[in-house]
Amino acid sequence: MRARRFLLAPATAAAVAVTALALPRGGWDGLPAPVPGPAVVAPARASASHAPATPDRATATRTATAPPASAPPAHHTDGAPARPPADRGAPPPSAAPSAAALPGATRPGTRPPVVSHGPRTGNKVALTFDADMTDAMLDDLRSGRVRSYANLRVVELLERERIPATFFLTGKWVTRYPEVTRRLAANPLFELANHTYGHEAYTAECYGLPTAPTSQLAQDVAATFRILEPYGGRQTRYFRFPGLCYDAAALAALAPLGVTVVDGDVVSGDPFATDWRPIVEAVLSAVRPGSIVILHVTEANAPMTDEALPHILAGLRQRGLEPAPLSEVLAPGA
Repeated sequence: MRARRFLLAPATAAAVAVTALALPRGGWDGLPAPVPGPAVVAPARASASHAPATPDRATATRTATAPPASAPPAHHTDGAPARPPADRGAPPPSAAPSAAALPGATRPGTRPPVVSHGPRTGNKVALTFDADMTDAMLDDLRSGRVRSYANLRVVELLERERIPATFFLTGKWVTRYPEVTRRLAANPLFELANHTYGHEAYTAECYGLPTAPTSQLAQDVAATFRILEPYGGRQTRYFRFPGLCYDAAALAALAPLGVTVVDGDVVSGDPFATDWRPIVEAVLSAVRPGSIVILHVTEANAPMTDEALPHILAGLRQRGLEPAPLSEVLAPGA
């Protein structure tokens, strides 16, 4: 199988791609204004989110909820190891009975299914937010070139409007932002999913991401599940490849873990966007019942997401679409 590497591109017979439109400065007549209120298997497309970071805007006040009853280990923040702290050769935690009961769990030893949307019935859609973190991003934080890769404005809006969402977290992001992770885990409307340990690629030429051998993939993903588990909350066995780059070998490497691979059929194009309007257009022009929308919560690398999100939510309401946790969107008959 050829490695999948998805950029914004014209639509194919298998999936709809999203192209951000150049918009006039004078106004945006085609988009709804944000208003208060509540809120299968196919190839997908994705945009890159790993180009060199640019300085971000000031972040909101960092408030955190009380830690879960089983407090996570005290990870150091700036000195995350290049490789996850896992015992090489140790069995992955997927065999645990609790893991087998989680949303997205599949039978260990079988090739994981790949999904890009749920049933096209009903009115539910999944808003998913990737939290990338590479060694280069950690260096930017340590040096002060970047203030934050945690967009608390996005989190606060979702909390305020009581909007369900699913967060695909890298292990290094969790290690760098344990308080924010506790906050996400404490919200019963948020699900936690896996986005590898250090946002490395497991195929060649994946948007310039650092590449790791496929033999390392299972260890990286298992380590991230172990990092996430003590935080509690709505844990899942959903996994997303960085850049949506994978091939047959990468899927085979995940077989022991009992996961479901999640792509997405609506690509927001929010990484490194300089205007919120194309993000909103990209989402609202493609979203349908059962859609999985790919957004980012890495503030400096996706600085316009918090400005786009209110308009996206308003547009979903006008279309009669309701955000729901990924597990509900993927449920049969959703």
